[in-house]
Amino acid sequence: MGRWAAFVFLLLLFCPAGAAAQANSELSRDTTKWFNRTHRVSEITVRSKRSRYSRKNNPAVELMKKVIAAKRRTDLSNRDYYQYRKYQKLTFAANEVVPSDFEHGLLSKIPGALNQIEPCLMTNKLILPVTVSETVTRRIYRKRPKAEKDIVEGERSEGIEQFFQSGDILTSALKDFFTDVNIYDDQIRLLQHPFTSPIGKDAIRFYRFYIQDTLSVSGDSCIHLHFLPNNQQDFGFRGDIYIIKDSSYQVKRCELSIPQRSEVNFVDGMMILQEFTKSPDGDWLLTTDDMIVELELFDFMQKAAVIRNTRITDYAFGPIAPGEFEGRPALSSEPGAKRRSHEYWQQNRQVELTRSEQNMGNFLGTMERGGAFKYIMMGLKLLVENFIETGVGGRPSKVDIGPVNTMVTSNFIDGFRTRLSAQTTANLNPHFFMSGYYARGWKSRKDYYKGELTYSFNAKEYMPHEQPLRNITLSSTYDVCAPTDKFMSTDKDNVFASFKWTTVDKMMFYNRQQLKMVREEVWGLRSTLTVTAEENEPCGQLRFVTLADQARAEASGGGVTAPSRSIRTTEVRAELRYAPGEKLVYTKQRSRPINRDAPVLTLSHAMGVGGLLGGQYRYNFTEATFFKRIWAKSWGKVDVDLRAGAQWNQVPFPLLIMPAANLSYVVQRGTFELINNMEFLNDRYASLDVSWDMNGKLFNRLPLIKHLKWREFLAVRALWGDLTDKNNPMLARNAGSSVLMQFPEGSYVMNPSTPYVEVAVGVHNVFRFFHIEYVRRLTYLDLPTATKHGVRFKFTLKF
Repeated sequence: MGRWAAFVFLLLLFCPAGAAAQANSELSRDTTKWFNRTHRVSEITVRSKRSRYSRKNNPAVELMKKVIAAKRRTDLSNRDYYQYRKYQKLTFAANEVVPSDFEHGLLSKIPGALNQIEPCLMTNKLILPVTVSETVTRRIYRKRPKAEKDIVEGERSEGIEQFFQSGDILTSALKDFFTDVNIYDDQIRLLQHPFTSPIGKDAIRFYRFYIQDTLSVSGDSCIHLHFLPNNQQDFGFRGDIYIIKDSSYQVKRCELSIPQRSEVNFVDGMMILQEFTKSPDGDWLLTTDDMIVELELFDFMQKAAVIRNTRITDYAFGPIAPGEFEGRPALSSEPGAKRRSHEYWQQNRQVELTRSEQNMGNFLGTMERGGAFKYIMMGLKLLVENFIETGVGGRPSKVDIGPVNTMVTSNFIDGFRTRLSAQTTANLNPHFFMSGYYARGWKSRKDYYKGELTYSFNAKEYMPHEQPLRNITLSSTYDVCAPTDKFMSTDKDNVFASFKWTTVDKMMFYNRQQLKMVREEVWGLRSTLTVTAEENEPCGQLRFVTLADQARAEASGGGVTAPSRSIRTTEVRAELRYAPGEKLVYTKQRSRPINRDAPVLTLSHAMGVGGLLGGQYRYNFTEATFFKRIWAKSWGKVDVDLRAGAQWNQVPFPLLIMPAANLSYVVQRGTFELINNMEFLNDRYASLDVSWDMNGKLFNRLPLIKHLKWREFLAVRALWGDLTDKNNPMLARNAGSSVLMQFPEGSYVMNPSTPYVEVAVGVHNVFRFFHIEYVRRLTYLDLPTATKHGVRFKFTLKF
């Protein structure tokens, strides 16, 4: 949900607080003057009822077939080279501002808010712009060898996100949700979903086309067609397309919207307007691309509008020097792109700023000086960023306290547990960063800590995990954990993940010292080298007993149970991670992908070094993972997660491969929902996780159900595992081993020919934010610890 946080806090910021009855109170004279400037005219269109639609012998369909065939001639990617310059302005605003907003709620406490409202040029509704960004990008393309680059020449952003250190999430999310629309693509990625293009190869099957009339568009005679999806709840467009009335069958103008009955969430209305201009060589090139999307998350929140204006100029098709493509990532910025002068923007701005956009700086200053505003912002920062800033009096925060959601939690050993965490920021030093926590287990009466020091070779804007990474980190930790905590994508002390579906009583104390070096390339490769010295002491129902110790205890006659011991390891680990085209946003705690479109490949090898820093074991563990999202057009998306690994040496069970088990009720990506803590122990494994989000493709066709806008979810998770003889403590040949340990109660050896399989059937988009799934275990049902089924959930917002 991280990428949605920016939307949520901005919509909450302008959430009206007054009761409905109070909205009818008398307005001030200035407010009345403003709202009287907008006049709305109702328009009624009378249409005859269309006959039953048929593609056979349909002149509109025949025309569109010719348009689709002709688009290949105009597609820019057919040229050997091309380049152009793109100017884009992106505005986020409160939408449909009403008089009562200035009588009650936050706007009534901001003196300058009234002067900031203005009519939207595309809808004529009153809006209050709160952020605006401008970007000038040069795009270059070469056909052979194929290469395409976007070079940001100028970039500026001004708005309310400046009050948040992670405010760039808003701009990044807006640009990713509301991407450029290229109707020449077969599938158009918008709102992080694929939409079938009206001139795509699947358009004839997906849409219905109707010829309206012939008319002149900017002096060119065009055929006007209207189109809409066969099923208007599917993710598709509705609109009008204007085709040049000649043998070229080129698009002159395109107007796109989303049907009112569409499955798309939170979108009240959308309008996309594109215009094409004829080039000297006779091709039609996109020059104007405007979009407005009207949003409403929930009824109690202020409506919002996203307005995007794009102008494309300076087309050129001559050869481009090879050096332009070398050494650059797919998206790069020129030095100083974010520091362009006022004169630069005056020369390169293709769409003038509105009065409110020009006044954004003064508006923000007025907001900041508002008496109640700073307290509201403090609460919003706590909610959105999960940290408490310590800067006062307008001074930047040098130390942030948090994460807040780890301050109070619980586990089997500690019972009630409290934790206080903090981290320094680049405002203290842009190269050196410190972080850590102190925690107290009130049942165990133990104290825990973590201290971490990071040096970044390149200066950071706020946090050390900002790209590109050139970091060295030294840390020391003493704490308690469950062995499966390492598979969690969140902090192990996250209060929401502390509610477990099974008793997690096999835990261990760990004392870890670690040195980590990370280097990240802008083209998607990250290399990590880690040296870790760690001591593990079992606690709760977990015991570390070697087969040799147990044999001696039984032979002595003094008892049948040997005492538990701790183990110590020294490990050197190297990892390569390749994610070409991955886009990240940064919270104060970690970096997150803004979307999952980029394939991710990792390869790692860990080597245990015996005799170094007290390490007791020599071992080698190799692991590879691959993740890919596959878009299934109108059938949603399929996520495929493949993993495989091998422990090559004889090791005690804590160093064997345990399944990625999720013991929480909250769904965690890449984990098994019904495998217990250390239920299977292997030294070879392969896993497959395939999940299919069908985007309501079936539910949209069911009476009554289709009105709920629910979306189907299916998943299959499988684990193949093997334990070679050298690591099996149950075999007679290993009796008395000083390396192997007795398996914990509830741990088993898998049959290599029988994989563990679980399936999940779920529904998401329940109340537009809730995901719930039923999980069923299909194999290894005869084990005493087997849990056959369960219900899991998570909170998520998706368009």
